[in-house]
Amino acid sequence: MPATGTTRKTFRRRGVVAAAALPLLIGALASCGYGSQAEKGGDKKTGAAADGKKLSASEVRIGYFPNLTHATALVGLQEGLIEKELGGTKIKPQAFNAGPSEIEALNGGSLDIGFIGPSPSINGYVKSKGSNLRIISGSASGGVKLVVNPDRIKTLDDIKGKKIATPQKGNTQDVAFLNWISEQGWTVDPESGKGDVSVVRTDNKVTPDAFKQGSIDGAWVPEPTASKLVSDGGSVLLDETTLWPDKKFVITNVIVSQKFLKEHPDVVEAVLAGTVKTNEWINANPDKAKASANAKLAAEGGKPLDAKIIDPAWPSIAITDDPLASTLKTQADWAVKAGLIEEPDLAGIYDLKLLNKVLKAAGKPEVSDAGLGAK
Repeated sequence: MPATGTTRKTFRRRGVVAAAALPLLIGALASCGYGSQAEKGGDKKTGAAADGKKLSASEVRIGYFPNLTHATALVGLQEGLIEKELGGTKIKPQAFNAGPSEIEALNGGSLDIGFIGPSPSINGYVKSKGSNLRIISGSASGGVKLVVNPDRIKTLDDIKGKKIATPQKGNTQDVAFLNWISEQGWTVDPESGKGDVSVVRTDNKVTPDAFKQGSIDGAWVPEPTASKLVSDGGSVLLDETTLWPDKKFVITNVIVSQKFLKEHPDVVEAVLAGTVKTNEWINANPDKAKASANAKLAAEGGKPLDAKIIDPAWPSIAITDDPLASTLKTQADWAVKAGLIEEPDLAGIYDLKLLNKVLKAAGKPEVSDAGLGAK
């Protein structure tokens, strides 16, 4: 079980422990003193437990990836900002390395709420014929780059004929890369990954070693994998944000089991109150939040990210409550175009009522479901 805010009795005690341990973990980042600002700004509860009443579930099981694009989960758990909104309801966190396994946990009833990318969200919704999950919030935008070996690839045209890694067949980055390939006029078989470009589906944990060994020429990957490749001599050839209007696209959603949403809306609202506060704190305190996320990654993997990796990776990710629903529809269209899925019916994939309730209470603008909301 990874160490989280649920294993500590109070936020104040955790802040002392983290502040003492952080210099050993991440050197200069410790000077940020993360945690103190969260404590000062998080005294007033705004979620469903604000009135002091016990919520309807004794625990909530929350899934996430140990990726910087899941910063809301990393920081929210590390700083206790989500836990604080839940009153006596305990958080049971679980880290995943791939979207399909998280969707399987949600489908199987061993997970209630999850941070996950748009493609697994779409696939999970479509496969259950709209009966299993809902997207209830946004979390992050951006943080995806095409990194290449500069000795082998100097221009975008040089990608043709090369071996480029993506994390998994049909995952968010895989779909985006296949679409980009198509827009160049090149063809690739979506199942095998073979064609004018060799798309090599490789776990993000393995990709840096494959890059160093020369078995791949580059990778279309999220942070921090992209910056790891740069630290190993790679060069950023393309930042995916440049391909999107307003340079925004959803990279991480918050999803919930429809069963849990129906039975425990008060708990879901409290979690969303925590994520909104977390996102606000991250955006107000980027250096402290970076240190907090790194401390959580260290707890997950045994060591923090080196400054040469996290420093360039962190600012490329935009943290947001907005699910950027129109961009999810675009990504679904890309998956259809690539031949990975049939035309999906996404009507009802969003339920943003509780998020907009929390945002309104916090004096923030409501967000749109782009016409794909639950009735």
